Parts: sequence; structure tokens; C-alpha cells
Amino acid sequence: MCGRFALATEGYILEMLFQLDVRADFQPRYNIAPSQEILAMRLDQHHGNRELAWFKWGLVPFWAKDTSISGRLINARSETADAKPAFREAYKRRRLLIPASGFYEWKKEKEGKRPYYICAKDGSLFALAGLWERWGKGDPPLESCTILTTAANALLAPIHDRMPVILLPEAYDRWLDPETTSANLADLLAPCPAEMLTAFPVSHRVNRPANDTPDLIMPEH
Repeated sequence: MCGRFALATEGYILEMLFQLDVRADFQPRYNIAPSQEILAMRLDQHHGNRELAWFKWGLVPFWAKDTSISGRLINARSETADAKPAFREAYKRRRLLIPASGFYEWKKEKEGKRPYYICAKDGSLFALAGLWERWGKGDPPLESCTILTTAANALLAPIHDRMPVILLPEAYDRWLDPETTSANLADLLAPCPAEMLTAFPVSHRVNRPANDTPDLIMPEH
């Protein structure tokens, strides 16, 4: 699964990466948790242009009676998302990209669960594959999202059996395009190459969502 991640960068770097404006109050984040706001890129539904928007992390299907379901839908298994009622319509028409500098997973050890931070070896940002929904029963309507997961690659396997789907820039257009069919997306949902990433243990302070400081993504042995 993917239950915590970071976007440890400045707004102008995001603007250069995606060629889109970032709102003025954007701040680096080191411990993004479910139910919080996530910055993501999607195609607007009127003109098909790329846009950055904010979503609650924890998807609320358009048919849900209330928002309480969101806590159970922070992740969607990529292998079955196109068939599950909670994700099926979003998978067809409402896909997005979630910029991240890294994500956390917890490894079971004798002393308890140890948090690890996983990021690109070269320190660059990458994009997580996600889905979004608009729940119209609220005032204002709620836009929410989920992160797709896949089987762990060789680097992650000793830590956890799942990892988020990481997409490379050449896949962005295909992923975002609502005309792309499920059959033409399957190859994008494989684990990313293990050699692209690095992983190291970090402080247990990341267990508390209220902690959101740069030291959380620093190695701790």
C-alpha cells in the first residue's frame, strides 16, 4: 500500500516540471497523510488541458451516501481498479498524476515496524498514478483521490509487498487521456525499475502525521 508520502520541493520546481502554475501558498510537505489535501495534475473536463488541482486523499465515489468511506479508499489495487465499483468509473475517465519526492513504507522487524523512505536515486520528483472523483452531495462538492498500487519491485519486496504505481514522463499523456482504454494502460501499472529508487530507514517521528519537517526524510541508522 501507500499510506504516506512527501512532496519536498518548492513551487517553482513543480511549475517547471509540469509547465503549470502552482498556487502562491504552496509549501514543501514531508509527511502527507490520508484525509489531507493532495496536489495533483489532471485534464480539465471542459477543454482537455492539463491543470493542477487539490484533492482530499481518500476517494469518495460519486454514488456514496456520505464521505465516511474515504478512509478505506486511500489506495486502489491497479490489478482490479477497472472492475471495482468504487473505482471503475474513475479509472475510465478520471485519472491523475500525483507529484512526489518519495514515499514511506513500514517494515516488520523484531523490535516493531520500522519506517523506510523510498525516493529516486538522483533526487528527482516522480509521479504516482491516481484516480479522482467528484462527490456532488456536499456544499461545496468534494473532489477526492486515491493512489494506485502494484506489486513491489526487488528493492521494495524486503520491506513491503506493495508499492505505488510510479509513471515516467513519457507515460503521462497516455495515462491522463480519458480515451485511453484499460487494455492500453496495463503495461503502465507494472512496478517501476528497482534501480531507479533507493530506500533507507528514517525516524519513527513520521508515524505521527502532525510531524512535518525536513528531518523526516533523512536517513537514520
